[in-house]
Amino acid sequence: MPEKSEILIVSSDGALGASLAEAVKRETDIALAIHSGGIEAAVDATALSRASVLVAEIDATRRDHLLALQSLVARGAGRPIVVLVDACTDAVQRWFFQIGVRDLLRRPAAGADILAACRRLLAGRLDPPSDYAEVTSFLPAAGGVGNTTLAIEAAMQILGAHPDTNSVALVDLDLHSDACADFLDLEPRLDFAEIGDSGERLDPQLLEAMTTRHASGLALVAAPSVAGQLRELQGAAVLRLLDVVAAAFQHVVIDLPRMWHPWTDGILVGSDRTFIVTDMTVPGLRFARRIADQVNGRLTLKAPASVIVNRFERRFFPGAGLRRGDVAQALDGVLAGEIANNYQLVREAIDQGVPLQYVKPGNNISMGMKRILFARQQEERRAS
Repeated sequence: MPEKSEILIVSSDGALGASLAEAVKRETDIALAIHSGGIEAAVDATALSRASVLVAEIDATRRDHLLALQSLVARGAGRPIVVLVDACTDAVQRWFFQIGVRDLLRRPAAGADILAACRRLLAGRLDPPSDYAEVTSFLPAAGGVGNTTLAIEAAMQILGAHPDTNSVALVDLDLHSDACADFLDLEPRLDFAEIGDSGERLDPQLLEAMTTRHASGLALVAAPSVAGQLRELQGAAVLRLLDVVAAAFQHVVIDLPRMWHPWTDGILVGSDRTFIVTDMTVPGLRFARRIADQVNGRLTLKAPASVIVNRFERRFFPGAGLRRGDVAQALDGVLAGEIANNYQLVREAIDQGVPLQYVKPGNNISMGMKRILFARQQEERRAS
């Protein structure tokens, strides 16, 4: 008989525990454990080790509750956690996702709703891919720096190195434009209204229906924009989307918007690599440096965010504009590399709706992105 998955609820509210127990009692594959001391009392290590998913009820206005939650997440060693909370600020919500909370439910929450949230997390936990996706995010330092072009090029380079089915997904989260779809001449099919406010209706089958496939094999996950309409999404819906995408693909490339959203921090924290894209101008270098310093100082990333200087032009003579030494000095310690300026190639590729390699194989933009993406592997090969 298969072992039951155990939900551990951390709450001093007896009525909440009873409600969840009532919902669970008919389930043959779920067990329930209750830590009645609440978030203030340390959870027993043995009970924590048995749990498959955690549910914690907290007061988001109390600093001791927030610190206790952070400790619980750390001790949970990657176990998915659902937080039950009253209305909280965007800043607190961002912090929840930053520390690793996987779902938020507003109090009072019915036992059936809590159980459904736990089942969604368990579905992802119990049926993961052999290797969870490597996530690479591209964040523009300013508008018009070529972030989408480089995100697409990165996805194509990764696809070239890993040409398997469901190898690479490109996720366009710049919700006020569907540039990725336009650049690749594809139809954006993602419908956030269909997947639900918290992404609760999204599963692998629905994701497949909302994914557009390029002839190269690249999968595009993008929503159509509506002129003159601003769209703001719940952080839970965006992070749920990325969870499902990351479970279905080996590599995920994310095109982020310039505007910071409540869910941006959570995406950066969950990314394996973060590239800040800028251009070869003094303001552009300053913007990128500032963003890199703030992101690296404020968030605990898997790897420090670094900067890609797009439209780089090599200049040898003083007085002819910025030179490579100026770029290296301005971005000392955070420079990932440069991408050559090749406006004509980019414009032709966009007009044709094809990747850069289709217009000119081995072009300088593609080679520059390849060097940046695979620099670590190249260094390891040389060292061995």
